[in-house]
Amino acid sequence: GNVRLHRRFPRLFSWRYLDVYLASPLFPDFDFCKLGTMLPRLRSDTLPLSLSRSLHNAECDLEKGLEMRKWVLSGILASEETYLSHLEALLLPMKPLKAAATTSQPVLTVAQIETIFFKVPELYEIHKEFYDSLLPRVQQWSHHQRVGDLFQKQASQLGVYRAFVDNYELAVETAEKCGQANTQFAEISEPVDRVTRSTLVLHDLLKHTPASHPDHPLLQDALRISQNFLSSINEESTPRRQSMTVKKGENRQLLKDGFMVELVEGARKLRHVFLFTDLLLCAKLKKQLGGKSQQYDSKWYIPLSELSFQGPEESEPLTIPQVPDEELDAMKVKISHLRSEIQREKRANKGSKVIERLRKKLSEQESMLLLTSPSMALRAHNRSGKSYIFLISSDYERAEWKEMIKEQQKKCLKSFSLTSLELQMLTNSCVKLQTVHSIPLTINKEEDESPGLHGFLNVIVHSASGLKQSQNLYCTLEVDSFGFFLNKAKTRVYRYTTEPKWNEEFEIDLEGSQTLRLLCYEKSYNKTRQNKDDWDSADHIIGKGQIALDPQSLQGKDWQRTVIPMNGIEVKLSMKFTSREFSLKRMPSRRPMGVFGVKISTVTKRERSKVPYIVRQCLEEIERRGMEEVGIYRVSGVATDIQNLKAAFDTNHKDVSVMMSEMDVNAIAGTLKLYFRELPEPLFTDDLYPNFAGGITLSDSVAKESCMLNLLLSLPEPNLVTFLFLLDHLKRVAEKECVNKMSLHNLATVFGPTLLRPSEKDSKIPTNPTQPISMGDSWSLEVMSQVQVLLYFLQLETIPTPDSKRQSILFSTEV
Repeated sequence: GNVRLHRRFPRLFSWRYLDVYLASPLFPDFDFCKLGTMLPRLRSDTLPLSLSRSLHNAECDLEKGLEMRKWVLSGILASEETYLSHLEALLLPMKPLKAAATTSQPVLTVAQIETIFFKVPELYEIHKEFYDSLLPRVQQWSHHQRVGDLFQKQASQLGVYRAFVDNYELAVETAEKCGQANTQFAEISEPVDRVTRSTLVLHDLLKHTPASHPDHPLLQDALRISQNFLSSINEESTPRRQSMTVKKGENRQLLKDGFMVELVEGARKLRHVFLFTDLLLCAKLKKQLGGKSQQYDSKWYIPLSELSFQGPEESEPLTIPQVPDEELDAMKVKISHLRSEIQREKRANKGSKVIERLRKKLSEQESMLLLTSPSMALRAHNRSGKSYIFLISSDYERAEWKEMIKEQQKKCLKSFSLTSLELQMLTNSCVKLQTVHSIPLTINKEEDESPGLHGFLNVIVHSASGLKQSQNLYCTLEVDSFGFFLNKAKTRVYRYTTEPKWNEEFEIDLEGSQTLRLLCYEKSYNKTRQNKDDWDSADHIIGKGQIALDPQSLQGKDWQRTVIPMNGIEVKLSMKFTSREFSLKRMPSRRPMGVFGVKISTVTKRERSKVPYIVRQCLEEIERRGMEEVGIYRVSGVATDIQNLKAAFDTNHKDVSVMMSEMDVNAIAGTLKLYFRELPEPLFTDDLYPNFAGGITLSDSVAKESCMLNLLLSLPEPNLVTFLFLLDHLKRVAEKECVNKMSLHNLATVFGPTLLRPSEKDSKIPTNPTQPISMGDSWSLEVMSQVQVLLYFLQLETIPTPDSKRQSILFSTEV
């Protein structure tokens, strides 16, 4: 019997215990040593409906969508069959254990048996009934076949899962205690994962079920019940991590770990940081030589009882060494080149050695980017006042670490010190305990993993609910790019309310993005407050959440509504995505008398000016009150304000200057960018664009300057004069970089693609959506070229023009 079980469940059994089983007169057919590993396996698969997303790229038209339902359900049957076998294997020893409990030499007491196997028989019955009901319906399949009632019934039985999960920790602890007295339970060491996969199958089914199908409302109901259940489980349960025993039988558990950059005497060092239930450990990964396994060196540790984020006064402010944006962009260009090269080699079926060499180079570049990019400080202090500084790329991650540490510190933690031997043992255990195994960049993605979205994401931040007291609130939006998160938008502050209603729309540029993060802040208006907490702003994060940017759900043209829960607060959002393929198009306006989408020469001739009125008005307003705005031109303005301003300029609205004076300055900056983006031909013209792209690559500086200036002076006069007018303004913005954080390179990054991106017919970017990786990388490379062209002109001290009276050219309104 044991041999049969081993064949069926090879991962659940170990041959080295076979002699123990056979020596047991009571239980020759079951591996008790692995009972604890089966419980965690059951815990992670507890909820029904757990199927991986294997059909994401299927066509979703009606006929094929209905056919996909059958394949999704076939996958469910296979998954259920495996899960039932796990349940059967776990139930196998229950009857003989119960029989032995009544003898003079029980292996377990009746109470212990009931604790360990609590609700397992009921789970088996639920899944057996579901499987037995679903199987004949799939075997007799038609497009009209209904299965929603089975999922709805299963969702209604989630109380059994709740009871199982609530008892789960006690069940494993009971098995562990039995292991101390009985060698048959001695090796229970598997980690327990949080339940996270319960709704995937329902999402897949709903995706392929027409709204008119009778199953649709039933599946929606089942999904709602499952999601609510999952949310409550995730809020109430803490994942059980692998742990190690410390003095007095206490368990030290790993709560969180990850790669971070430590600032050591002005130098950036890559570290792996481990947060345990009683201490924070900073370790360095040793170089692996001669095939040796991974090892860590301990750099320092702080008991949580002695850790604080607000240390003694510093004699000097913290200076963070910044890597120039140009160097960071150069790394991104190399990364894009290497990604494209790897894809080419794969398509050409070249040898694995070539690809492995390219992968190694890619890993080196991405590790360097990880080390050099973060610039947001997180400072920890020990009891003696020594400071340790980490650099993080996002306020979201910084808040995560601080919240988890502060939450753990609320428990009764005692001070202690580790001996060198104890510290060595703890550091050695990190290899086994770590949950983050590699740097969080694209080199570590699976081959079939989404390369992310390239294009524009429109997000409407509607409102928030669940606040217990009136506060001054605003939200920020972050998206990832090249493995890092960047702040892309900020709502206005909604003052003194428990139910803020922003209803603000933002357009966010995506470069291989996979996740949208939202942070909710309480605004502080206390100007005298000195916040010494890691040089944060005085504003306080009251909630944060994130959602995956799923290409499947965002591929339609309709708005997708969603809710992000955070610390008891719920923020309502709507999202709509436009792929790079469509956002590349420069569409001529259907309103020839308007401004947007109309040739610049037409507008200047009509206005009898050298520079379009919209450009002069926007720049004047930004110079009046936006030069010290942090992230001016980078932070997205409210889309509805931008559209209102666009409409006013298009209709020659008399009150446009009054509108602008009352608007957020980021909306005015956004309107200016939109004007240049919607020109039917780029400011640098389609004809000259290839020459600009070629000229910037010249290595001889004299030849490059001659080429670039001649090309610039070849632009039509309205284009040239408008560009020089804008160029002078951008240089003045960069002079305030210490305040507004916008360097020449940052400004070039924002305006380069806007001013140079050619019309669709001349774009070199492939528009085949079946090759998203190549498309993304090609886009990155072309954008980098456009940025470099604009940066070149921004960095030139003077640009000679044919007319020596340059100022009169720029500011003249005469034809």
